[in-house]
Amino acid sequence: MAEASPSRAMSTLRRVGSIIVIMVAVIVLPLLTLWGAFALWFQIPGGQIVKTLSIVIWVAAGLAMLVLAAKGRPLTGLGGFAVAFAGLLLWWHQILPSNQRVWADDVSRTTSGRVDGNIVTLYEVRNFEWRTEKDYTKRWETRSYDLDRLDSVDLIVSYWSMKSIAHVLVSFGFDDGSHVVFSVEIRRERQESFSEIGGFFKEFELSVIAADERDVIRVRTNVRGEDDYLYRIRMPVEQMRSLFLSYLNEANMLVSTPRFYNTITVNCTTLVYHMMRRIVGYLPLDYRLLFSGYLPAYVYKVGGLDTRYPLQQLTAFGRITDRAKAADQSPTFSADIRQGIPLLPSNL
Repeated sequence: MAEASPSRAMSTLRRVGSIIVIMVAVIVLPLLTLWGAFALWFQIPGGQIVKTLSIVIWVAAGLAMLVLAAKGRPLTGLGGFAVAFAGLLLWWHQILPSNQRVWADDVSRTTSGRVDGNIVTLYEVRNFEWRTEKDYTKRWETRSYDLDRLDSVDLIVSYWSMKSIAHVLVSFGFDDGSHVVFSVEIRRERQESFSEIGGFFKEFELSVIAADERDVIRVRTNVRGEDDYLYRIRMPVEQMRSLFLSYLNEANMLVSTPRFYNTITVNCTTLVYHMMRRIVGYLPLDYRLLFSGYLPAYVYKVGGLDTRYPLQQLTAFGRITDRAKAADQSPTFSADIRQGIPLLPSNL
């Protein structure tokens, strides 16, 4: 009897281990199979027939391995799937970003620049004249800015569907009334359209576009029907300059080293967060960094907005959609859209 107890214990351990392996297989295999199906759909070369066939084969293989695991051969099922998934990952890591594609017109060029003392020269500043989304006059310009005259930074959020998701732009203002907006955007190919899911699967490259306010705001409010809000940012002039130069640095790096856009980790919000963290030091992590539509609430929480007013009132002040539609071709477009937004006191 003394020898039977260890034997039963080993048998129990094997059964428990087998159950655990099966549970892991049942949970992990479907998730990895689903990830692989999306990866194939967005990245396998060829048309829809090729994509569909590759997904059918991949899912069938995943289901076969899952059946093996469920029928008492978990190690065989997991081992077979591990080999197949390793092959998929090897292919996945060979998909590299590129600046050499047939791009959509509005992202066909990306901004770069150089710094000479306090003067920054930006190349490929977008200044399109938009009539409709498909009818526009293309203009790419070279502009120079004196950082000694930089005196404001504004956060602009543009909503196109749900309140939790928005595109984030940052506008830099100078004491002569001029503005330049930096926009972190997906770099779409000519026939592509934006896809949140595709943004997880290397569907788009990343771009930094510097643009005239009449272009980048007006195309959203007046052409696409988006709803835009502008918030004046509390920031010392030294940090304004650092943020401007950080955008320029990111833009120059993307010219030489392209990157993929990612819906969660590398987008219009997270890039700004990482730049600001390098400038000011610690910034708390927050769920609102993932849901870009709530970014104004985050900036208000960390003291970056006008604290004389509650956020709700700042939002009401800052809704520029109707003012942008009314300003349209006005030569004072930037001043017009800021009517009714209180200036920041000089002591803030």
